[in-house]
Amino acid sequence: MLRSMFTSIGALTLHQSYMDVVANNLANVNTTGFKGSRVTFMDQISQLMAAGAGPTTGLGGINPTQIGLGVRLGAITTGFTQGALQSTSRPSDVAIQGDGFFIYSDGTSQFYSRDGALEMDADGVLVNAATGMRIQGWQAVTTSGSTGVINTGLPILARETNNATLRGNLDATAPASAAGAFTMTMGVYDALGNLHSVNLSFQRAGATSNQWNITTASPAAVTGGGSVTFDPLTGQYTAGTLTLQVTPPATTGAQPFSVAVDLTNLTQLASPSDAAMSNQDGLAPGSLSGFSVVTNTGEIYGLYSNGLQERVGQMALANFVNPSGLEHAGQNLFREGLNSGAAQIGLANTGGRGTLVSGYLEASNVDMAQEFANMILAQRGFQASSRVITTSDEMLQELVNLKR
Repeated sequence: MLRSMFTSIGALTLHQSYMDVVANNLANVNTTGFKGSRVTFMDQISQLMAAGAGPTTGLGGINPTQIGLGVRLGAITTGFTQGALQSTSRPSDVAIQGDGFFIYSDGTSQFYSRDGALEMDADGVLVNAATGMRIQGWQAVTTSGSTGVINTGLPILARETNNATLRGNLDATAPASAAGAFTMTMGVYDALGNLHSVNLSFQRAGATSNQWNITTASPAAVTGGGSVTFDPLTGQYTAGTLTLQVTPPATTGAQPFSVAVDLTNLTQLASPSDAAMSNQDGLAPGSLSGFSVVTNTGEIYGLYSNGLQERVGQMALANFVNPSGLEHAGQNLFREGLNSGAAQIGLANTGGRGTLVSGYLEASNVDMAQEFANMILAQRGFQASSRVITTSDEMLQELVNLKR
């Protein structure tokens, strides 16, 4: 009777642990990237009452007689099944579809997580929105070697003009003289973001010619020229090039640069000349206004106020031979465990690592229906063990009463 009481006391403790795991799973049903755990029990040692015997001549064998001495905790295992992806409409939120973990650092230790809620801190470094830990990856174009923080806080950037496009018409009735020349102005940027005005003059090569010569009217720091030829029947572009050499004033500190001008969108029709620049690839100085993450690859692009999108880095993912061997570190984080294997770090969608989805977060993988069923099992197991204790107590009471 005492033996049954001690067995049931141990069972009470274990079913309480079972309930603790269920409670933790349900408490984190809305935790981003949370992975639920399950409990397995195993029987305790058994007391051998009789060893049994093997078959002999004329007699069969006898099984051993054993009384179990209770239950003990087998394992509490974390399940890494995929959680549902929930849209957040925030480009800085990233979810992993498949295996793998984001890598975070607090400056001294490395942690792993499925939580991809990211923000940019005051230093321009990408961090987890809840913990402030810095996500790890590679800066700029490097995707090999040791990982480090990803800094999107690049300085103010500008881009010089290397290509420009003209669009519009040159009057087919214009005379081949200075009076018939058409002048237009286009703006180009040097590498430091200074804007320079370039005046181009178009003049017919002859009264009936379909070729127009292009020269730089001003400023003197712009040189170069070209020509453009049109089909006499349709007035459409057939040939022609224009390359400009721009020498910024010495006071700007910028270096000379060249601009290739695309003339293919010009026409020669009986309509007033209205040629103008439709676009160019230079940009004025701009500061960082945000960032975006490329779905699948995890490439990070800085978004600038001048419209520039600059690749600033790429996230790294880690995978493990046995993810269930990771140790919980709190705050949606795991740390490498003795049985997890070493972190296998690389790019998303390589080496068995999953893909990244921008604008989503991974929800908890806790199955509420299963957890409520587990809650009933834990309650019934606890209740049954408490009844054994009560019954054993009553039997001991009857034993005590024998002396009366």
